[in-house]
Amino acid sequence: MQILKCFPGGKFKALTMSYDDGKEADRRLIEIFNRYGIKATFHLNSGLLGRDGRIPATEVKSLYRGHEVAAHSVTHPTIARCPQELMVHELLQDRILLESLVGYPVRGLSYPNGSHSPQLRALLPHLGFAYARVVGNTHSFSLPEDLYQWQSTCHHNHNLLANGERFVSFHKKQYLYLMYVWGHSYEFDNDQNWDLIEEFCKLTGNRDDIWYATNLEIVDYLAAFDRLQFAASGSFVYNPSVQSVWLSVDGTVIEVKAGQQVQLQN
Repeated sequence: MQILKCFPGGKFKALTMSYDDGKEADRRLIEIFNRYGIKATFHLNSGLLGRDGRIPATEVKSLYRGHEVAAHSVTHPTIARCPQELMVHELLQDRILLESLVGYPVRGLSYPNGSHSPQLRALLPHLGFAYARVVGNTHSFSLPEDLYQWQSTCHHNHNLLANGERFVSFHKKQYLYLMYVWGHSYEFDNDQNWDLIEEFCKLTGNRDDIWYATNLEIVDYLAAFDRLQFAASGSFVYNPSVQSVWLSVDGTVIEVKAGQQVQLQN
C-alpha cells in the first residue's frame, strides 16, 4: 500500500506569496491577489505604520483580511547586530502590537534586512514564532526543510514568469510542489512593472489544481500532517488535530477529518 501526503483537497501544488514593509502599494497588490484568488502573507513593522508611505494602523485589519499579517520587527533594524534584549523587544512587541490590530495570533516573521543568526533563530520558538523567511531565491519548488530559514522560490524580479510557467506545467502527482514568491509592493511602482505581477497572477491564479495559502496556513497544515497517528500496519490513521488532512492511498484521495480515525485498508 502506498500512502502519500497531499495538500488540502488532494492537490499536489501550492502557491504562497510574501511581501514586506506594509507600504501603500499593498492596496493595489491585494486587489490583484484577490481578483485571482491568490493568498499572501504581509510582514509589517508595527512601529512604522502610517509613516513614510506605510499603511496606517487603522487600515491594517480591513486591508489584509483574507491574508496573513506577520511580523517584521517594530522598527526594522539589522536585527542580528542588536543585543539579545533588543532582539526580544523588537520581535515580541511587534507581535503584541500587530495582534491588537488584527485580533489573531501573529506567528510568522520575515527577518528585517534579511538579518538573522543562530542566536536569533534559537529565540524564535520561545517568542511564539512558527516560521521565519530569509531573503534569496532557490528557484526550486520544494517544501521548507528549516522553517526558521525558509527561502523562497524567487523574488518577483527573478525569473517570476519562467518559474510560474514551470510550476503550472507540473503534472506528476508523486511529488508535492510549493511555489513561494516574495518582494516589496513598492518595487512595482519603482520598477514600473505592475504588469509583471498581473501576468503572473493571471497565469497561476484561479486554478483548480493549486492550493492558495498564506505562509502560516502551509506551516500549520504540514504540522497537522506530521501529527497524524498511523497504525503500525498502515491500515488506519487517527487525526488528533483540529483541521482535516488529505492523503493519497494507492491513488485514491482520502480526507482525514479533525478528531477522526479512518480505515485505510481492510
